[in-house]
Amino acid sequence: METHAGGCLCGAVRYETAGAPQRVTVCHCRYCQRATGAAYMVEPIFPLAALRVTQGTPAVHSQASAGSGKRVHAHFCAACGTRLFLTFERWPESCGIYAGTYDDPGWIVAGPENSRHIFTSVRRPDTVLPAAVALYAEHVAAQDGTPLPARVLDAPE
Repeated sequence: METHAGGCLCGAVRYETAGAPQRVTVCHCRYCQRATGAAYMVEPIFPLAALRVTQGTPAVHSQASAGSGKRVHAHFCAACGTRLFLTFERWPESCGIYAGTYDDPGWIVAGPENSRHIFTSVRRPDTVLPAAVALYAEHVAAQDGTPLPARVLDAPE
């Protein structure tokens, strides 16, 4: 199985993921904006079992999600502060990787067939949403797990 490695800025913490992501979530929520210092987070989602820390031990910061009330656990390098991956109380079998921490982040492709944009209702006003991709104003599911409808654009907006 193909693996891809990544790590923090200082090199103290390294990880690898096995296989392809289940999907790629592009999250525009305020948590992800603050956590990345950017307009949104590109987050390939993997089964937790596909992630292996190969060097060091990440520190963890846990915080309740404003959207679900469930805890989100940000795993980061205590030495340099780089956020590496997220684990979730709501989805304990999954993890989300901060795509920019891969040694070659270009291997992650977020296309119409494998990605979705969430929390588009709070996106930066200068962010262009792509055509043919599932777009959600908030989460993809209600608190009880009921799927919410996606919007798909014919042209970028």
